[in-house]
Amino acid sequence: MKRVVIIISLALAGFASQVRAQFVVADPAHIATSIVNTANQIVQTSATVSNVIKNFQEVKKVYDQGKEYYDALKSVNNLIKDAKKVRDAILLVGEIGDLYIDSYQKMMQDPHYSFEELAAISNGYTMLLSEAADMILEIKDVVNVNGLSMTDAERMQLVNYVYDKLKRHRNLVAYYTRKMISISMLRAKKVGDSDRVMALYGNANDRYW
Repeated sequence: MKRVVIIISLALAGFASQVRAQFVVADPAHIATSIVNTANQIVQTSATVSNVIKNFQEVKKVYDQGKEYYDALKSVNNLIKDAKKVRDAILLVGEIGDLYIDSYQKMMQDPHYSFEELAAISNGYTMLLSEAADMILEIKDVVNVNGLSMTDAERMQLVNYVYDKLKRHRNLVAYYTRKMISISMLRAKKVGDSDRVMALYGNANDRYW
């Protein structure tokens, strides 16, 4: 985790001289590292707690503690193109965390999943979140020894690559969420419980997944 902190700090620091005046209150490097740290802490917590309910309680505690950083980074506007793309890439990791917590919290209230299925779904979210946090490490190439000799175009190409990769991953998490919810909806339909399940997950206008 310490390696993640250093890498993300350096990545944001690479753009700091260009955007320092626009970050009046927020420290972008600190906020960015906090978001990735939160993702990694959620992964570690999920791996160490075996009870499904206690697991989620501990995961949500970590998530809630880190959400202030995610909200703070979301509120930063008027960035130059390079810094905005780095910020948006990191925000995608936070968005994946949102999908996990919001969706899984509802799944735990859903009677159409077994205990074993809830554990498996949690493991799936954990793996997807871990992969998202790892993707951010690719930005380290912007500031490593070789990266210092990169042209601005090469730097931007790398940032765009990581952003696009994370965006596809975010869409994969949303797809995973839809598939898991569809299992419950099919089971609910068979026993005439569709209305309750639809109310739990929201109508078409409310769905974020």
